[in-house]
Amino acid sequence: MRIGRVQTAEGARWVVVEEDAVYALDGDPFRGTFRRGARIGSIDAVTWLAPCVPSKIVAVGRNYAEHAREHQAEVPPEPLIFLKPPSAVIGSGAPIRLPPQSHQVEHEAELAVVIGRRGKDIREDRAWEYVLGVTCGNDVTARDLQRRDGQWTRSKGFDTFCPLGPWIVTDLSPEEIQNLEILCRVNGELRQHGKARDMVFSIPTLIAYISAVMTLEPGDVILTGTPAGVGPLRPGDWVEVEIPGIGVLGNPVQS
Repeated sequence: MRIGRVQTAEGARWVVVEEDAVYALDGDPFRGTFRRGARIGSIDAVTWLAPCVPSKIVAVGRNYAEHAREHQAEVPPEPLIFLKPPSAVIGSGAPIRLPPQSHQVEHEAELAVVIGRRGKDIREDRAWEYVLGVTCGNDVTARDLQRRDGQWTRSKGFDTFCPLGPWIVTDLSPEEIQNLEILCRVNGELRQHGKARDMVFSIPTLIAYISAVMTLEPGDVILTGTPAGVGPLRPGDWVEVEIPGIGVLGNPVQS
């Protein structure tokens, strides 16, 4: 099932996507009680919002060895986690805005895991029970500020620096998720191409590690790291994160 959120005249609305059509979702996907409602329109005729409203976004640094190497950094001995604020979240089609404080903003295509139910101290062998599904994410980063500050809050936390979407896919097995590919294109040019199986730390490992520190709430997002090939974004660019089998998250870049 593909679950998302769209903007309507009455406000934000949960929807389900079937083929190229969008239908209202009557109920709450995080409570397990919902059904398909009336048809709203086609995929191309709606305004997409981020497919969840997270209380926090927990991101993972250097979770692909090739990405660590391209920044002359070592792969960490345990997951390197940091937070992005909920105010950074935007949906597919919304603009990424380049802040005047930075002169080097870069894309980071990522597989995003959406938590489905509350959990603390989750065991690895039960981690998938807490996952609603997966979506596309872009951990937009002001690289010059990241290097200058020595910690990552400012460089990762600007408004619009966490595109998510276009929807959550809920029915993939752990094996199917492991075989997903992550791609990033800028103006049609392929910049990044990685595979989820190449993560240093697996999704169950990340869920167990993070939940030992903080309670994971329904709708929270784990950004699982980016493959090699990160690069600059400039005004006028169109950046896409594609995960075949999930969808395409596309955003214009504006100053």
